[in-house]
Amino acid sequence: MKFATKAIHAGVHPDPETGAIMTPIYQTSTYAQSSPGVNKGFEYSRTHNPTRTQLQDALAALDDGRHGLAFASGMAAIDCVMKLLKPGDELISTDDLYGGSYRLFTKVYEPLGIVCHFVPMRDLAAVREKISPRTKLIWVETPTNPLLNVIDVAGVAAIAKEAGALLAVDNTFSTPYLQLPLALGADISVYSLTKYMAGHSDTVMGGLVFNSDELLERLSFYQNACGGTPGPQDCFLVLRGLKTLHLRMQRHCENGRAVAEYLRQHPKVEHVYWPGFETHPNHAVAAKQMRDFGGMISFVLKGDKKEDAIAVLEKFQLFTLAESLGGVESLSGHPATMTHASIPPEQRRKAGLSDSLIRLSVGIEDAEDLIEDLAQAIG
Repeated sequence: MKFATKAIHAGVHPDPETGAIMTPIYQTSTYAQSSPGVNKGFEYSRTHNPTRTQLQDALAALDDGRHGLAFASGMAAIDCVMKLLKPGDELISTDDLYGGSYRLFTKVYEPLGIVCHFVPMRDLAAVREKISPRTKLIWVETPTNPLLNVIDVAGVAAIAKEAGALLAVDNTFSTPYLQLPLALGADISVYSLTKYMAGHSDTVMGGLVFNSDELLERLSFYQNACGGTPGPQDCFLVLRGLKTLHLRMQRHCENGRAVAEYLRQHPKVEHVYWPGFETHPNHAVAAKQMRDFGGMISFVLKGDKKEDAIAVLEKFQLFTLAESLGGVESLSGHPATMTHASIPPEQRRKAGLSDSLIRLSVGIEDAEDLIEDLAQAIG
């Protein structure tokens, strides 16, 4: 089954009670039992809910995986994976990952005895150098947030397999439309479903997709026991968003390319971060493992001054200054003070994240209007 067909049909089915084509919102906390412990597969909505079950099945189908789990946020999904570790275990991740992930790893799990290493993962030798018998999880984000570095998933998967470690890939920027981490050797695909998967900036949710039955047993236990599950209304909204994922991603990619090309030629722009350029350090890897190059772009103005970046952000009319990304509308952000503020300044600068960096989430508006907005804001 091709992707567009899966996006609309896979994992979902008409409601058995009414024949409703769209998955109903099962707004219930509990379910009638015919006898103690005898039920129709649902007993309490923290554990299972029919709307959530269909969403989880749809997520698995889109990622070519066997199992899917949904959570109340992307961070709840990441937290669930981290619960697979125990004190003394080591994690290796990229040195330019999302600030929320960095905060969780260093402020919540390091005090509990998890040792975290942050390396430039675009260089596989840097990953291999940090491998030890205690390495239990390698955490990849590709393209990275916000520098759009590309990491060779298959290459890291080979290292993880040799070390006996799990490989989790945060696939939020790419979605399964652009990249399939499990097919590249990853054990777990991780999503902030809030972003492109839901696609309309109207819900917060996270997701995991994987193949292992053992992981299903452990992760679903944590999902239920710790309670970070989404409500049925939010599950319905993500299910609705998935049905147009392929169409939206096509437009995000088209507009992303147009905006990236415009910025690259702008006399006031020093550097544009976008994996679709042949000059991108890992463009060949991106071309190999991705269908297209996405709608996330970062750039730095000439002079590299924070005040100049803020002035541009304040002038935008269509690129709304806001947290998050992946909605149908275009958004802009200043990572140093927004999404990555939790990372110490010296750590940000070491990874190449300038205080003047501007991040764009290019939406699905008319590209000409977006370019006009860039022109008036940059001057």
